[in-house]
Amino acid sequence: MATTSDQAGPPFVCFAAVDWWYHNRAHSELQLMQRVARERTVLLVNSIGMRMPLPGRSTKAWSRIVRKLKSMAKLVRRPVADLPGFHVMTPLILPFYSLRWARALNARMVRAQVRLVSRFLRIEDPVLVVTIPTAWEVVRPMRRRALVFNRVDKHSTFAETDQDYIRALEEALLRHADRVLYVSHALMEEELPLAGDRAVFLDHGVDLDHFRPRPPEEEPDDLRLVPHPRIGFFGGLDDYVIDFGLLERLAREIPEAQVVLVGDATCSMDRLESLPNVRWLGYRGYEEIPRYGSGFDVAILPRLDDEWSRYTNPIKLKEYLALGLPVVTTAIPEVERHGRWVRIACGPDDFVAQVRAALAGGGPGTMTPEERREAVLGDSWDRRAEELLGHCDRAGDR
Repeated sequence: MATTSDQAGPPFVCFAAVDWWYHNRAHSELQLMQRVARERTVLLVNSIGMRMPLPGRSTKAWSRIVRKLKSMAKLVRRPVADLPGFHVMTPLILPFYSLRWARALNARMVRAQVRLVSRFLRIEDPVLVVTIPTAWEVVRPMRRRALVFNRVDKHSTFAETDQDYIRALEEALLRHADRVLYVSHALMEEELPLAGDRAVFLDHGVDLDHFRPRPPEEEPDDLRLVPHPRIGFFGGLDDYVIDFGLLERLAREIPEAQVVLVGDATCSMDRLESLPNVRWLGYRGYEEIPRYGSGFDVAILPRLDDEWSRYTNPIKLKEYLALGLPVVTTAIPEVERHGRWVRIACGPDDFVAQVRAALAGGGPGTMTPEERREAVLGDSWDRRAEELLGHCDRAGDR
């Protein structure tokens, strides 16, 4: 087991906004922390949540509660065989964030559990990386070398939360963090009055070895049954992220193509599945995704046009390009930097038109799959992890 005394630098404790055991492993903190763990001891704390899923308010509320309970039952594990310094824990939590006394009790409970596990792992004065705002009340009194706010989303725009409470936590982190890492230039510019010179842009990356084009013979059996042309999407089918109305319109207006959806859904898929040219294949593990994506003719990013999406930087875009796929996406400020390689639609009508054009021509101009992949060769997660370590180590010297 790695210890703080035999490393090149301080250990890391990361409070993630996702859960290792049931979320997409492509999320930035999961990718970055695995790479940091090649050099440092890392404790990844699975998401402590921002709200209690409730029937009538949250889609699939009971299944969300059950999956979190199953995650808690795993306690602390080392899930990657060749990364002995990488540890994942799911603390026991009380996700009653609307009650002040419950929030305070929850923070003390989580902090005590993290301290206990850290002591066992001999983690002292770590770099604390916080992605989920509710972790602020946990980490505020904790000893640390540096506090880094991983600002991958504007969580206070999420409708199911107590938005005023989450906004207050975000502002506290912005004021007290030694570094604030942004994936959105728009959000970084908006928050410069609070973050100042502690704000740093750290772009998302892509696992280039994993997301490489696969030959037709590696195509999964269930995808092989779907005829071409295929309009494809892989990832979480979350009702607060994906524009399902746009997906339905796309399927209706391009009936000659098959709309292939690969991913878990947080809402009913009955309406889409009732269409003859929609194929929802359900959840597939991270290790299988490149085999599915390689079989798409056009890949799509049908995001809702709202404040949540406005400040995002879809990792999926780089994964699509790494697979050499022509891409059509709804308009997102951070995606505009990639306008040379993808088709950016201005509204639903244009989205359908751009997908038609991509099916006919393969993408902007005469770009080849090799040229699309080449566009992201400098964006590996390895490179991003090196940048992260540099920012964090300098933050500790403040």
